[in-house]
Amino acid sequence: MDRWLLVRGTGERPLRERVTPESLQRHSSTRRPSVQKGDLAVCYASVWQVVFALVEIAGHPENDPERERWRWSFSLRPLLVLPDLREAPPVEAGGVFPRSLGRHSYVRLTSEQYEAAAEALTAATQR
Repeated sequence: MDRWLLVRGTGERPLRERVTPESLQRHSSTRRPSVQKGDLAVCYASVWQVVFALVEIAGHPENDPERERWRWSFSLRPLLVLPDLREAPPVEAGGVFPRSLGRHSYVRLTSEQYEAAAEALTAATQR
């Protein structure tokens, strides 16, 4: 099982400050993702530069050839969602630095990075 950081939102279309589990049903990518069903992931709000949810990859990557961009997608199962991005911990809490993310849709995490982000998110939900 691998662990991932899923980049959500773009500079042109940032996430709104309120997030719901329903908004975390799928994740899209321009290229075939390396994620597999059963992998775990941390969701990252790109413009906000915070982590706000833990999810499980719930399905295998699927290709939609009729789409020009974001042709690949996979389903998610939310495990923990912090609904207000203003209360979310910075991505650095998981040992990831925003400048290292570039233009990626997802980035592989080490077990230690995933656990650090999960601990920071759990602490934020208990405030």
